[in-house]
Amino acid sequence: MTRATANRWLPYGEPDTLLPRVFCFPHAGGGAASFGAWRGLAGRLAVCPVQPPGRSERFREPAHRDVESYVDDVVSSTGHQFTGDYALFGHSVGALVAYRLAHRLVAEGRAPAHLFVSGRTAPHVPYSRPTLHDLPVDELVPQLRALGGTPDVVLDDPGLLGVFLPVLRADFALNETYRHASSAPLPVPLTAFGGADDPRACPAELRAWGALTSARFETHLYPGGHFYTEHHASSLLAVIRRAFKHRKEEP
Repeated sequence: MTRATANRWLPYGEPDTLLPRVFCFPHAGGGAASFGAWRGLAGRLAVCPVQPPGRSERFREPAHRDVESYVDDVVSSTGHQFTGDYALFGHSVGALVAYRLAHRLVAEGRAPAHLFVSGRTAPHVPYSRPTLHDLPVDELVPQLRALGGTPDVVLDDPGLLGVFLPVLRADFALNETYRHASSAPLPVPLTAFGGADDPRACPAELRAWGALTSARFETHLYPGGHFYTEHHASSLLAVIRRAFKHRKEEP
């Protein structure tokens, strides 16, 4: 495992292990840049944005369409990072990835200090929304426009759209075709974040994450829709910092 390989996943560099670290997995179609601004708001916390295949400098690599292959790839390439005082955060499809990665790391005896999930229905709740990964372009674009998070300059340009959609469809497929298998609750504190008006994850669906941990659980709702995170990053990071502090204060 080389530093170059690891840095494909961590384009901002490998973090200072003297600080508590939170590895951040992006929404469908998103990349590490989704969390770039968080780094300047983090205080005594190392924000580690993760760059999945298929985007930015990794655009030539095929995006994963299955969560377990995604987790396999992360662990084999960057697994040495998941030690010490660290947590996982994922938004939307990133929440599913972070959850499955937490299970893998618990099984390997190096559990994260905390799991933070955002903007996604709990994985064991049946997926009840129309799927997006297989929609024709003329039906998909209005859905993306209503959801937000994709710039109009991309949605209005057929050339840019042609580059962007394969990655987006892969992420949607990973999310929408996931089938939950019963497993023991995670022995890891879990916090679920969400937008009060998010059409992809209502408050009750966020609270359902509590069934997936045997440790402390809480939810935090913010004004906004699916991309509420764009306006509430400071508040989310304050919650994350408090979680690390709480852990250190426990007997």
